[in-house]
Amino acid sequence: MRSIWNGAISFGLVSIPIKLVNATENHSISFRQFHIADGGRIRYRKVCELDEQEVSSAEIGKGYEEADGSIIPITDADLAALPLPTAKTIEIVAFVPATTIDPLQMDTAYYLSASGVPAAKPYVLLREALKRSEKVAVAKFALRGRERLGMLRVVGDVIAMHGLLWPDEIRAPEGVAPDTEVTVRDAELDMADALMDTLGSVDIDSLHDDYREAVEELIAAKAEGEPVPEREPAAGGGKVLDLMAALENSVRAAKEARGEGGEGGEVAEVTHLKPTEKPAKKAAAKKTTEKTATASTAGTKATGKKGAAKKTSASKDDAKTGTGKRAAKKTDTAAAKKSASGKRASA
Repeated sequence: MRSIWNGAISFGLVSIPIKLVNATENHSISFRQFHIADGGRIRYRKVCELDEQEVSSAEIGKGYEEADGSIIPITDADLAALPLPTAKTIEIVAFVPATTIDPLQMDTAYYLSASGVPAAKPYVLLREALKRSEKVAVAKFALRGRERLGMLRVVGDVIAMHGLLWPDEIRAPEGVAPDTEVTVRDAELDMADALMDTLGSVDIDSLHDDYREAVEELIAAKAEGEPVPEREPAAGGGKVLDLMAALENSVRAAKEARGEGGEGGEVAEVTHLKPTEKPAKKAAAKKTTEKTATASTAGTKATGKKGAAKKTSASKDDAKTGTGKRAAKKTDTAAAKKSASGKRASA
């Protein structure tokens, strides 16, 4: 990678020669302006407003404009002669916890490369010291005509530096927060927590630029004279009418996207209920039950009557049997007496 700045890291009395390399690159698709009538490119030329003549880069200087419009020329030599220690040095001023750096201050990121073999030992020393302390270094450095703040941290085996905005370059968020009184219920917070837990973590490397891919497909189709590929339109940012419903739907959609059917990734067991009988069927069943009960009652009564009649008949038979037995007994007694009288008369 090509370096954009050469200098040194000042670490107390230790000086580490380094090269500054851009850590990021822009993959955005660039468009050109053209004349619709004939397809000619639209270009910007630098023209002097006094003689209306185009001038080259070598003829262009820079300067500071006064309130009255006059220009005070400032040359590169003037800037290089300034007694600024950070002109060629990244001067470390403190070591602080990373949490003390406001992410709003983060700017362009760079890699710091050790310049030459002698720089390897102090470079590794600083890297390992940052690792063990679990802190970041706050530094000052000058780049492209201005002094800046920087934050040094370890990325793998490399020291990286993030340019930081000065504190007075961070705007106060005045008039940004909602100016109306809003009450958030615990149930809504619980549902928001559930949504956060369901979405979980993400592998940053798996994310990609969908918009750029769509633009590339569009350009390729137009270049080949083919129809423009259709994509599903993005969801609009409509008003949230029911916050709880929106949260619940979001949790459900997130679980479906992750292949989950219920809490903890388990599919909920569904118990199917028996279908409810229709009113007509209920009435028929009730009528049948009533008929059965009536018939049962009638049968019980008839059985009772038959039982009573049978009991009465049995009683009569028993009575007849008893009378017969008594009459027979009397007859036998009379015969015995008569026989005895006959025997005595014969004697």
